[in-house]
Amino acid sequence: MKMSGLFSALILLIIQGALAQRVKVEPEVVSYPGQTVTLRCQFPNPGETQLTQVSWIFERTDMERTNIAVFHPGFGVNYPTTSPLVGRVSFISVPPSLDNPSIQIKDVKMTDEGRYICEYATYPSGNEQGVSSLVMLAKPMNTATTVKVTAGKTPVIVASCESSNGRPAATISWSTPLNGNVTTPRTTNNPNNTVSVQSSYMLAPQPSDNGKDISCVVSHRTMSQPEIFPMKLNVEYPPQVQIKGYDDNWYKGRTNAFLICQADGNPAPTTFTWKTLSGLMPETVQVQENRLAVQKVDDTINTTFICEVRNSLGSGRDQVAVFVREFPRPKGVPTGGVIAGILCVIILVALIATIIVIVRKRQRKNSDGPPTHKPPPPMKTHSYSDRPSSRASLSESQFMYHEEPMTDLSAYHDDKDHHEPSPFSKQTPEKDDRDEDGLMGDVDGYYVTSSASRGSSFMSPAVIV
Repeated sequence: MKMSGLFSALILLIIQGALAQRVKVEPEVVSYPGQTVTLRCQFPNPGETQLTQVSWIFERTDMERTNIAVFHPGFGVNYPTTSPLVGRVSFISVPPSLDNPSIQIKDVKMTDEGRYICEYATYPSGNEQGVSSLVMLAKPMNTATTVKVTAGKTPVIVASCESSNGRPAATISWSTPLNGNVTTPRTTNNPNNTVSVQSSYMLAPQPSDNGKDISCVVSHRTMSQPEIFPMKLNVEYPPQVQIKGYDDNWYKGRTNAFLICQADGNPAPTTFTWKTLSGLMPETVQVQENRLAVQKVDDTINTTFICEVRNSLGSGRDQVAVFVREFPRPKGVPTGGVIAGILCVIILVALIATIIVIVRKRQRKNSDGPPTHKPPPPMKTHSYSDRPSSRASLSESQFMYHEEPMTDLSAYHDDKDHHEPSPFSKQTPEKDDRDEDGLMGDVDGYYVTSSASRGSSFMSPAVIV
């Protein structure tokens, strides 16, 4: 039962829709105030349906229906006097016909916007209608301006934009690098059915924000492209002061020394006042507005200079302590030259250190290896074979003889083969006069030693006197 009921209702809606579509109208008509608008209506191919009467009904969204024009083939045309369009609405054709009962409205107003229903009275189907919506367009009046504000920490409105008396309502947006907030647009419905929209930009303004760019962008259906209003913020603040010109090289006798007092403020600074910390201005100083010039630097300039600037919002100040030198400060080496010099020194030190390390390694290697030369040959001593019995004879007849060092130890084979005969001594070919311990005989307390042996290193024999 429920399914059959729903199916029947759906069939009825389809039939009603098909019947409603038999009245041909324009779904939407757009017009501007003061123009003449035409609302078309037609009932084509009625077939067996009898058309008896046609009526135009005006329906506002906030009002009841009102008949504005009626046509009956037997009774003629009627324009109700209660209609808000009386005197401005009429059928296009004279006399009108049921085949084409289109109407026109002259000098349309914003209040004429709404739904217009073309309704046919027919037999046997009853009333059939078509609906046209009249959309009234009104190009808005757009304005934008900045608001003069004072720098602070509290967010305030710094710019405002308004689109007045438009239809439909305009869309407002903002373009700016500032980090502020956009307020919710306020919409106002005017008595003439137009709409006004207002938007604001809020910011906690700082001195650095003064003069920054901000733009209001208004978009509306009546405009082919958005309207842009570029502006600059107007933030007021007391003067911000900075003294420039002191280079820390004011020496006695200098004549081109000066100070400049730079001040930034909104409104513009009006007065500049120079002072010293001691309260007395040196005689060699000349002051002109924001410039302080020193004719000749001397000990009286060794003080602190103060610059105070005022505008309508307040004042700001800055100071600089001047140190007077006996002699000009030597010119410094450019930073690039200093860096290059340091790098060169570092490279040179590293190069020298590398060379020293290499040389020491080679010396150490040479000292640790085998000797490149052979030690000198042993020194031989010769004495008389016959020992005198007295010291006098010993001193006169005995002496030590040393051979020159040999360059080749391998050539040295035997002591006996290489002793040169001495003309002053007798040498026994069988053996030397040395005893078993390598000590020569005691000659009255004198000892001559020889500890060198073949094939080994040795030292020259010592002579004990």
